[in-house]
Amino acid sequence: MKWLWELVRILVEKGFGLSIEGQLGGSIHFFIYDTIKIFILLSMLIFIISYIQSYFPPERTKKVLGGIKGVKGNILGALLGTITPFCSCSSIPIFIGFTSAGLPLGVTFSFLISSPMVDMASFLLLISFFGVKIASAYVFVGLVLAIIGGTIIDKLKMEEYIEDYVWGTKAIDVEVEEMTYKERISFAKCQVTDIVHRVWLYILIGVGIGAAIHNWIPQSIIEKVIGDNNPFSVLLATVIGIPIYADIFGTIPIAEALVAKGVGIGTVLSFMMGVTTLSLPSMVMLSKVIKPRLLSIFISIVTIGIIIVGYVFNAFSYIFI
Repeated sequence: MKWLWELVRILVEKGFGLSIEGQLGGSIHFFIYDTIKIFILLSMLIFIISYIQSYFPPERTKKVLGGIKGVKGNILGALLGTITPFCSCSSIPIFIGFTSAGLPLGVTFSFLISSPMVDMASFLLLISFFGVKIASAYVFVGLVLAIIGGTIIDKLKMEEYIEDYVWGTKAIDVEVEEMTYKERISFAKCQVTDIVHRVWLYILIGVGIGAAIHNWIPQSIIEKVIGDNNPFSVLLATVIGIPIYADIFGTIPIAEALVAKGVGIGTVLSFMMGVTTLSLPSMVMLSKVIKPRLLSIFISIVTIGIIIVGYVFNAFSYIFI
């Protein structure tokens, strides 16, 4: 969006009298440009994706997943997670519904991992910021992690560690009514309004942090803490990301600033995955649904997977340059 970048530059330099080469002017330019860009792209992409998603309501998803078990079920659960625009917290009620409907536990966990981590809107947004290679890598490793995580949990037979009330929840089969064209348009508009309402604050916070990293924190400090020369960079990025609660759309501007500062792609991917999949609020919510043993296994599997992903992608970062 070069036209937008140029308009914001004129605003900052002519309107505010600041050079975008300076720290303050550069921060203001970064904040205004990224905020407008994200909201424009986000609204357009959510509308398009939501229109497509109107063909896949939860009831239909249950029926599709219910007939497939094993690794095939995990793969399908992970893929269906990519077409649902849920953050980690809002994925949990869907997880409860799937579990109470009798879907295999591994399939529901594959969905629970992939749904907040990967979706089509975030994939397209990642392309606009980082290009096809990095965006595709993020989606690929997210799906692989979801499939492996769900498969392991399925093999461990952890059904007894689901809270009893979940199994007692009545799953009601509802006939899926076909929506008209106008209803799908209305649904897509409502999704845009709902999702933007839920994520706008996290986007502003993320862009603000990204602006600070990009223009105020010296590159030497960032390289020392999470640069390639620090063997614990991926581990630190993952641990830093976990307590943060934000949608992937709020993490993208932070990731953009970190990449610009020379942070390894694997470290950045680990940070984004930690934020979107293992945020502290979502783990607190999940603890009300599953028992401590299963929760600790889930967190361990995903954390170890994220860390491995980070180090592997840092080792092969030359592919993405």
